[in-house]
Amino acid sequence: MTPDEFIAAVSPAARISAGNTGIPASFTVAEAALESGWGAHCPGMNLFGVKADSSWHGPVTVRRTREIVQGKPIVINAKFRAYTDWLGSIEDHALFLQDNPRYRLAFAHKDGEGFARAVAAAGYATDPDYADKLIGIIHTHNLSALDKEIA
Repeated sequence: MTPDEFIAAVSPAARISAGNTGIPASFTVAEAALESGWGAHCPGMNLFGVKADSSWHGPVTVRRTREIVQGKPIVINAKFRAYTDWLGSIEDHALFLQDNPRYRLAFAHKDGEGFARAVAAAGYATDPDYADKLIGIIHTHNLSALDKEIA
């Protein structure tokens, strides 16, 4: 799937989610692109790599994943949530962000760039360049236009 095809496929659900949750569609699409390799790596339709902790009672998929622990990369097997479609993944991801108090400050941002910085600052990912990667995708693919369509 090309980036343009991926954006076309997930943007409708990202815009619906933005209208319901306040999470900028540009952020959602950029994060989905980064986390899934533009849709190439999303077993179980899990666009965001959300792990299946004890609170998850739905289907799971097990994947090898690279984590950074104490500044060093390691590879582990981890359980991830599984979905039947992109919208299910996007809706669950939005709920995850909304329900976790550590991300509350992100919701003050109506743009993808600000939301990305706030989520990363709250510890969403172990990658220290996570926000910059999301912002690069937003800029390169003009994803901010998705947010303007919502407003």
